[in-house]
Amino acid sequence: MQPEQRYPCGQTRRETLWKMGCGFTGLALTDLLIRDDFFLTEANAESPPIAKTPGVNKPHHRPRAKACIFLTMNGAPSQVDTFDYKPDLEKYAGKQLPADKSYINSGGRKVGFLTPAWRPFRPGGDSGLLISDYFPKVREHADKLCVLNSCHTDSHAHGSALVALNTGKTQIGRPSLGSWSVYGLGTENENLPGYVVMLDKRGGPISGQPNWSSGFMPATYSGTLFRPVGEPILDLNGPQHISRQVQREQLDFLAELNREHLAGHGGSSDLVARIKSYELAYRMQSATPEAVDLTEETSETLEMYGIGKQPTDEYGRNCLIARRLVERGVRFIQLYSGGGHLEETWDAHAGIESNHGRHAPEVDQPIAALLADLQRRGLLKDTLVVWGGEFGRMPFSEGKNAPGRNHNPYGFSMWMAGGGVKGGMTYGSTDELGFEAAENKVHLHDLHATILHLMGLDHELLTYFHQGRDESLTDVHGKVIRDILT
Repeated sequence: MQPEQRYPCGQTRRETLWKMGCGFTGLALTDLLIRDDFFLTEANAESPPIAKTPGVNKPHHRPRAKACIFLTMNGAPSQVDTFDYKPDLEKYAGKQLPADKSYINSGGRKVGFLTPAWRPFRPGGDSGLLISDYFPKVREHADKLCVLNSCHTDSHAHGSALVALNTGKTQIGRPSLGSWSVYGLGTENENLPGYVVMLDKRGGPISGQPNWSSGFMPATYSGTLFRPVGEPILDLNGPQHISRQVQREQLDFLAELNREHLAGHGGSSDLVARIKSYELAYRMQSATPEAVDLTEETSETLEMYGIGKQPTDEYGRNCLIARRLVERGVRFIQLYSGGGHLEETWDAHAGIESNHGRHAPEVDQPIAALLADLQRRGLLKDTLVVWGGEFGRMPFSEGKNAPGRNHNPYGFSMWMAGGGVKGGMTYGSTDELGFEAAENKVHLHDLHATILHLMGLDHELLTYFHQGRDESLTDVHGKVIRDILT
């Protein structure tokens, strides 16, 4: 075959076409090649994954879960009052902190006396999994739950601990778990965001946007916020006096201007993400209203989630929307319970009963309904549900005659269900009083490694090249908890 002829400028026809218009003719070709999987490859720093439009990237191994719903209890629920039964706390109730636990850091708050669970624990399901009366509805689904009773983290402070729960590090500026998931796997629906976050109407976490940020990745992988009440996205339908055709023409013109600007500012990932966000917003105008339209649901389903009554209406709506988004191919959904600060969250310094007795009824029925609904629709086997907060709480009170508990990063509980996880079991344990993880410890890196594994991604291979090194969610420190996998 004869070599391709070069023009006097020294370029071939292909090179000329590619560079014509500052290279933007190549963008159209790139898009066509992406749709045909031409660039599809494993997710690593040398050749980062490119999400199809629409479509998914090739996982590292067979995934157990196609999507993840992360139920985040902002403020940190108490493990010894919910999922980690400690009978010795009743035996030693009113006693002071044992001398061998003097290294426990109370964060400068008063250290009181050992305090037993505020509500009784009862067995649930055939497994007999012990769950407290704060979650009687969830207890009915005990055989679906894998309770991790040996979790531990790296910070006592809400802000940094919540950032660590979401990004793997206490420092802000890193991609969140949802961002890594969409980066590695792409999206199954080009008309909806791959990563959705729904906050509590009382406010978001005190560390804010870094919890769902894409960090040093392109901004297109950031979480998309849905409002917890009212219209999930403001101005979704646009002005009534502007037709879809006119709006399309406006976006095309805006895209042309942005591309001209981008041609002189190469490497601007924020601008590329903005161009993509405009296009996604246009497509969402058709897809999102249908996805969040709960009038399509039966009255039985609405009642099951507790929609239309208090205190379950808000979280029930969010859980039902999460199920509808999973059905429509959204990859990662995070629902926050508790917003703002202190007693508006699960931060039970003033009192466990006054705090958890308020917040648990808001989420217990909706979470139970979500598990039941996913199962009856055949979605639970492909959807990983994760529950937990940024840390736990101490087994002692905050001072004399004080009913609250302080922060505890040394040992706390989370649970997982569906998506390839064994049900009706506990994994790991804290010590006899619930101070710290003692057996089969689970660091947040292990939790993240396991979630990625269930979604078909190897946490050591899923990397992004940044500032001279291959970055990863776990920084290659975690290990997959294989004993809990089906």
